[in-house]
Amino acid sequence: MANNQGDRLLRGYLSSRLLLLAIGIITPIGILVVNGAAFVMRNLAQFRIGIAVCALISSLVLNGLTASWLLRLAGRRSIAIYLEHQEWATVVATTVVATPTNRAAAARNDR
Repeated sequence: MANNQGDRLLRGYLSSRLLLLAIGIITPIGILVVNGAAFVMRNLAQFRIGIAVCALISSLVLNGLTASWLLRLAGRRSIAIYLEHQEWATVVATTVVATPTNRAAAARNDR
């Protein structure tokens, strides 16, 4: 019985030490992230192109993943029109993914 209680106390001690270690690691990283965000906000004009490029890449990746998922779903479900025209479906999906992204980038440049 005493050994069981000792194990429980040791586990509590170790878990509290691990929690303090995690907080000690995460806190400085969080402070650096917040300071970096404040620096970017203060110098937003200089970061404009970098932010636009990141937004463009993010949009292409997310829309591309969705289109890829839909094409795989159509292939698994054996949708007849997809099975007959797989190349055209890929071309259409690529166009649908790329066109809104390019229009958004062009609209940003028009401002």
